Amino acid sequence: MESWVRFNAQSQAKERVFRAAQYACTLLGYSLHRAGSAEKLRLTVSQLEAHMSLTRKLLRLGNSAEALEAAKRSIHLKDGVLRLCLTLSHLNRAMYFACDNLLWAGKTGLLPTLDQRKWSQRSFRYYLLALILNLVRDVYELRLLMECEARSRGSRVEEPDTAPSGVASQLQLLLSVLHHNPPLLLDLLKNSCDVFVPLDRLGLYSTGPGWVGACGLTSSVLSILTIVHPWLKLKP
Repeated sequence: MESWVRFNAQSQAKERVFRAAQYACTLLGYSLHRAGSAEKLRLTVSQLEAHMSLTRKLLRLGNSAEALEAAKRSIHLKDGVLRLCLTLSHLNRAMYFACDNLLWAGKTGLLPTLDQRKWSQRSFRYYLLALILNLVRDVYELRLLMECEARSRGSRVEEPDTAPSGVASQLQLLLSVLHHNPPLLLDLLKNSCDVFVPLDRLGLYSTGPGWVGACGLTSSVLSILTIVHPWLKLKP
């Protein structure tokens, strides 16, 4: 399994680039629709988006193995909150990728009887759960860093609603922590952008293709940054 994980990691950057291109097409298609462009041009962009999505599914074949390996590593973390959030997140990602692999087989005709809508909804549910757990992890780490920063300043972290001065102090502390921890800032931004995609696809919070395209493109660019500059990737 380890050799497969190493091989699979090589396609990660390509998948991120295709993801960025896919959501750029989503955003472009929305812009063309708003501008009243020719139907033929919009259809071409829509088809290109579909091809990008299918290519991404091909590049993600086997990603479940990588997610399971990550879950095996995170289960040994000392911090209980991080251990719970990361392990459950990786397990949900593994299920998401498994559903995604089935969707790829259905779209390519290998499983012609597959109910693609049902499996698509199922995959987005796993994806949403993984993102929520990632956001909980981000907020938890942010809270720890804020408390540490407050102690180093010789003061305690005030509750947000104590007083206007407390709010200003909390905001200053928050900005300071994020400024000095780029990996956490990028991960928080990336997960916050990504969460709108499954929320929209599941009909839980409809934002429209324009917003989904913008959020997906932004999170993809941030992901590419963490691949180009590994020190920007939040660990563990």
